[in-house]
Amino acid sequence: MTHHSWIAVPTEDAPALKFAKSYLKIRGLSFLPAIISLVGFSAFRGQLDTTTPVRISLFSQLFHVALVPLCIFQLSMGVSGAALATLASEVISALVYLILMSQRKMIILSQLLKIPDMRKVMDLIRGGLALQLRNVAFNLTFMYVTRVTQSLDDSGIVPAAHALALQTFQVGGIVLLALSVVAQTVLPGAMIEKYDKSKQQMTGGLDYARVLVKRLMNWGFLLGAALGSLQIVLLPFIMKSTPLQEVRNAARLPALLASVLQIINGLVFIGEGVMVGCGDFFFLSLSTALASVGCVAAIKATSPTYGLTGVWIGFAFFNGIRLLCVFLHQAYTGPLARRNTTVANSGKQKQ
Repeated sequence: MTHHSWIAVPTEDAPALKFAKSYLKIRGLSFLPAIISLVGFSAFRGQLDTTTPVRISLFSQLFHVALVPLCIFQLSMGVSGAALATLASEVISALVYLILMSQRKMIILSQLLKIPDMRKVMDLIRGGLALQLRNVAFNLTFMYVTRVTQSLDDSGIVPAAHALALQTFQVGGIVLLALSVVAQTVLPGAMIEKYDKSKQQMTGGLDYARVLVKRLMNWGFLLGAALGSLQIVLLPFIMKSTPLQEVRNAARLPALLASVLQIINGLVFIGEGVMVGCGDFFFLSLSTALASVGCVAAIKATSPTYGLTGVWIGFAFFNGIRLLCVFLHQAYTGPLARRNTTVANSGKQKQ
């Protein structure tokens, strides 16, 4: 075990290490364009423009889809070709964001390389530390999962089965993750009390937002159950994506767990979107960190006995703890908890 492989790859002679090195040497270059795209996405969403980021993402991903087979097979680049295709799509996305933000006067290109005001930078750093804690917790968790799946089997069957289970999860996971963005976007506006000319009455406010959150959570539950059921129905077809029966056998139970967990995911993704919409970044990060600890502990306890299924049991703990934190936020600690909205409304009446 060496200094560069202990986190994700358990041994120096692990089969995945060779491919990981060649992939990361190219994929790491996408860090800067990915940050630019993330800032651009946040800027447009801050202006309640969710259509433009979707179009940019679609545009860049079309290039990605076209470049992946070209680089991997036609140019015979293998894993490095996959990384190059991803890098190219990230660069295209970043360039489009920069052009559109410049056209809409959201940025001034000539000032991008100027040294920023450090006081403003420190304000951003302080505000972003909580979210960075969440990102660190996510990344460490999934790196640990990668390390465990690599150590379970040197033949490559278990890692391939894990990838197949993740592929099953993504059938519905992408839709549920989009719901989280919806909650982040609509909730801040719903919390503001304003006069609706068409209805000639006041709308919005904390009580209105609380009803909206309840409706979103119901949709999260229903869609989670529906998408999980869809995954189970599609499971025989997804399993055919690999010709190896050993991989299918190893992936079947984890993929089934991934489908059942969508019921929890629907509630979790909406609930965490509500946390972002309320600006409760610290609570969101803390819940993710606690969930990461629970996930790692569960995997350590179950993977020696249940193998890859134990890893997905760890995911069940990961999402279950996050769901518990969502409940605590909406029932007790968040600004939309009934007791907190009652206190806020009584304070307005006194004024």
